[in-house]
Amino acid sequence: MLTKPIKAVLLGYGNRGENHSNYALTHPHELKVVALAEPDPEKQEKFRILHGVDKNRIFSSWEELLARPQLAPALINCTQDRIHFPSTVKAFSLGYHVLLEKPMATSPQDCIDMIAAQKKAGKILMIFHTLRYAPFFYMLKEIVTSGQIGEIVSYEHKENIANWHMAHSFVRGNWRKNSESGPIILTKSCHDMDIIQWLMDRNCLRLSSFGSLQYFRGENRPAGAPDRCTEGCPAELSCPYYAPRIYLTENTGWPTAVISVDKSYGARLKALQEGPYGRCVFACDNDVCDHQVVAFEFAGGATANFTLCAFTSAELRTLKVMGTRGEIRGNMTSLEIFDFNSRLKQDLRFDQSKGHGGGDDRLIKNFVDVVSSENPSNIRTSAEISLESHLLAFATEEARLKNTVIDFQKFKSLFS
Repeated sequence: MLTKPIKAVLLGYGNRGENHSNYALTHPHELKVVALAEPDPEKQEKFRILHGVDKNRIFSSWEELLARPQLAPALINCTQDRIHFPSTVKAFSLGYHVLLEKPMATSPQDCIDMIAAQKKAGKILMIFHTLRYAPFFYMLKEIVTSGQIGEIVSYEHKENIANWHMAHSFVRGNWRKNSESGPIILTKSCHDMDIIQWLMDRNCLRLSSFGSLQYFRGENRPAGAPDRCTEGCPAELSCPYYAPRIYLTENTGWPTAVISVDKSYGARLKALQEGPYGRCVFACDNDVCDHQVVAFEFAGGATANFTLCAFTSAELRTLKVMGTRGEIRGNMTSLEIFDFNSRLKQDLRFDQSKGHGGGDDRLIKNFVDVVSSENPSNIRTSAEISLESHLLAFATEEARLKNTVIDFQKFKSLFS
């Protein structure tokens, strides 16, 4: 046990920033957040009260906070995607160890340059690839590594985004536009690229991809539908994306918690009338895919395929690992292992009540332990490991846009 908590500063107090900093409230002997950069005054005040931080340690921008001398050993970076690179590189120059939300950056070269800056500074950089820390995926990796199902021949992995989540985050929300964040294969599914690479544990040779924004487009707008759901929509009863039915219920948790710091009905209604989450999903400025498939070929001939899709009822990732001696099926709540020889089946169950199946807290604890010991060898997923998944995502998007097969090793060699 730590004799005193590791101190950290936080950039960004949105949904992820709040969730990550809550670790300091539930584990005060391990982590203490001592400063915040956040432009929203209501969020600033909420953070100040919860964490007991003086007003002079709360800043309106990441630039303002990082203009000060180093305030703590560690920094948790939960800014928007396109701010990740400049803010993290600046943090290294001041001496911070950094825990960075995914994606690490929005271009291949920025990802590589970020790692170069980290090495030059001699600091720790961890990316929030939380699925590696979730008991479900950790056990899956253990089973695959043990050889219980033999050698992997093929792997199927599905990212079931859920229709309401797609509408919230990728049609109305912050990740709706390539130009403001990045392609959905990066911003949402670099998690999944990481798991695929981790399980296959060999070089990816080639990949191809298909996908598009098929449904959340203007031509699918119901006749007479206004720009905002609150303006009297004739499709109110038939549209699953009617905003008041999503955000004006008794449930004020996620995703409703994102639209307003004040959870009162009046405040939420005003947010729908004035903010992005009240817009008709067919009248937004979104341009990221709502479905996409990827095919991978790995060294030795093994293959994998990945599907992300908005048109699902649940968020759980689903998968099937097909080996020479057995098969594994899973959906994050359970793993089913089937042995070809004995014909016996083994079932394992997992709790999904905590963030990313328990992965969030485990990753933050790993970061705290690594910063405390300053021993990078204890990191389960280093930035260099995370880099491979990001490059897979960038290559996948290029394959989709160019309608071609990408030689992944050649693609990687383009960046230094």
